[in-house]
Amino acid sequence: QVQLVESGGGSVQPGGSLRLSCAASGFVFRIYVMGWYRQAPGKEREWVASISSSSTANYADFVKGRFTISRDNEKNTVYLQMSSLKVDDTAVYYCNAHRRVAAETFNDYWGQGTQVTVSS
Repeated sequence: QVQLVESGGGSVQPGGSLRLSCAASGFVFRIYVMGWYRQAPGKEREWVASISSSSTANYADFVKGRFTISRDNEKNTVYLQMSSLKVDDTAVYYCNAHRRVAAETFNDYWGQGTQVTVSS
């Protein structure tokens, strides 16, 4: 059974930091692209960052220089270190596992989300 369990969310003041974790099980973690997405109230879910199986990281422009994604294949865990947080970063953050299994076929798994609230 595939599971992605996020943790580390909470409330923080602007300029603060949080580290999100996503513990994965039920699939071969090391071969999946792992990503973080977020969804703010009234908005669509948006991509934040992803990290390939070889640990190449990519970021949305709005988090570049502030967020760092990393993975530990021994612990089947992906992290999102968030610094210099802004009010606009307030959202539910979701962990995603993604892999192409055929030409037009992908596996996508999602966690349940963790709330991040940035306010003064």
